[in-house]
Formats: sequence, structure tokens, C-alpha cells
Amino acid sequence: MSTPEERIEELGLEVPDVVAPLASYVPTARTGNLVYTSGQLPIVDGKLPATGKVGAEVTEEQAAELARTAALNAIAALKAEVGELSRVRRIVKVVGFVASAPDFHGQPQVINGASDLLGEVFGDAGRHARSAVGVAVLPKDAPVEIELIAEVE
Repeated sequence: MSTPEERIEELGLEVPDVVAPLASYVPTARTGNLVYTSGQLPIVDGKLPATGKVGAEVTEEQAAELARTAALNAIAALKAEVGELSRVRRIVKVVGFVASAPDFHGQPQVINGASDLLGEVFGDAGRHARSAVGVAVLPKDAPVEIELIAEVE
């Protein structure tokens, strides 16, 4: 059976560097066997690939891909905290925020981008509880933000 890092590689992805915090916080906080990530934006090489509201400037499909990228950034933060992703026993909870146009109601489908990636990387251990929340605005005018809680060894 392959490791989560190998599955990431098989998907044609790589674990990025941890995105530097935008304000006064740390990327992760650990208590006991739980690791909480701070909210992760879909930043790639220091930039957001898209900005704006989902259902207006950003399509649902684009937003789902951005949620996938934000989840990969959360995985990077998690890996930096625990060393190897094989130490993750389970992704317990995902919270996804979607900057939404007033008439957009597809938040669950957008956050599926993050949930699907976590399943691909962690298998059954990637199945999680989840919230998908529509919000007026996110930092840097990002369309999505993802945070997660993981149980680790």
C-alpha cells in the first residue's frame, strides 16, 4: 500500500511549502493527538490564482479546483507539523468557507474539491465530518478557504 506522499505524487501533485501566515497566527496548533490547521487559502507560488465571489467572478468548477489547492496547502501545514503524512490516523473535520455571490447556493459542491482530494490522499482515513459555509468575503478576496482537524499518532 502506498503512502499519502506517494499518492500525492501519483496524482501529479507535490506537497508545497507551507504558506506563510498572513497575520498573527501559526499554520497549525497541536493538542494531544489532534492537529488543527489555520484556514488555508488556495495560494500557489505566493499568489491567488483567482479572486472574487463564487457565482459571480469565479465559477463553481473553478472554485472546487481552488478548494482542492487550499486542501493541499492544509496538507502541507499538517505534514510540517507531524513529519510524515502516514502519521495521520484520520481527517476528523473539514471546514470550508466559500465567498459567495448572494444567489449562489452550491457551497457543498465547491468544498467537494477539498474533500475529494483528502479521500484520494488518505483513503478511508480521509473520510471526515464537514461544514461548507457561504461568506461575504475572505482574506485577499480569495474565493475559498479550508481548515481541517486531523488525528495523528
